[in-house]
Amino acid sequence: MAEYRWPQHAASPMRQRRWPVNFGLGAINVLCLRLLLPWLAVDAAFWARQKDFGLLHLLHVAPWAAAAIAFVALDLTIYTQHRLMHRIEILWRLHRVHHTDIALDVSSGVRFHPLEILLSMGIKIVAVLLLGASPAAVAAFEIVLSSFSLITHANLRLSSRLDAALRWVFVTPDMHRIHHSVRPEAHDTNYGFHISWWDRLFGSYLPQPQLAQDTMPLGLTIFREDQAQGLAALLIQPAKQWH
Repeated sequence: MAEYRWPQHAASPMRQRRWPVNFGLGAINVLCLRLLLPWLAVDAAFWARQKDFGLLHLLHVAPWAAAAIAFVALDLTIYTQHRLMHRIEILWRLHRVHHTDIALDVSSGVRFHPLEILLSMGIKIVAVLLLGASPAAVAAFEIVLSSFSLITHANLRLSSRLDAALRWVFVTPDMHRIHHSVRPEAHDTNYGFHISWWDRLFGSYLPQPQLAQDTMPLGLTIFREDQAQGLAALLIQPAKQWH
C-alpha cells in the first residue's frame, strides 16, 4: 500500500508479470529449507545451547552481551557473504537471479535462487555454531533480516532528511536501490542488508548514484527479455554463461 501511495522509482513495477514469479521463488525457497535441511539456524542455536558449544559459551559471556555480539557478528557474516557473491563467479551465477529483476519493489526481497538460499542458511548455521549464539538472538536476527529484505527493496519514497538520518544506522530503500543499478560501478556497492555500518567501514558505501534515483535503469544488461524472466528460466539461469 505504501509503494502504491508513495513510489520512488518511476519505472513500471509490472506487478502482474513479476509478482507471481518473485513470490513463486519465495515459496519454493521456503519449501526447500523445510524439506532439504535437517536444521535451520535457530535449530543450530538450540543444539549449541544444549551442548554448551561455541565461543560465547566457552568465554561465559553474559547473556545480554552474547546476544548483541551474536546479532552483530551474524550481520557481518551476511555482509561478507554478499560481497563474495559478487566476486566469485559460481556464487555470482546464483546471486544474479536476484539482480536480473528489471524493476524493484517489495517482491524483489524474496527473489533469490533456491541454491543461494540453501547456501546462505548453511553459512548461518556454521556461524551460529561457532559463536554459540542463543536461540533468541538468532530468531531476532532472522526476523530482522527477512523484514528488512522486504523494506530495503520497496519502491518507497522517503524524504531526503529522513533518508539521511536513517542511513547512519539502517539501510534505506534509496541506499539499496543503488546496489540494483544497471551500472556495474553502482551495483558493486552498498552490500548491507539492514545495518549500514559495514559499507562505511569497509569502503563499499555509495551515497548517491550517478543517475537520478527515480529514473535510473535497474537490473543487469543481460537476461532482460520476457522469456528470461519466467520462473523456469530463473531456476536454470545459473547454468547459463554470463555473455
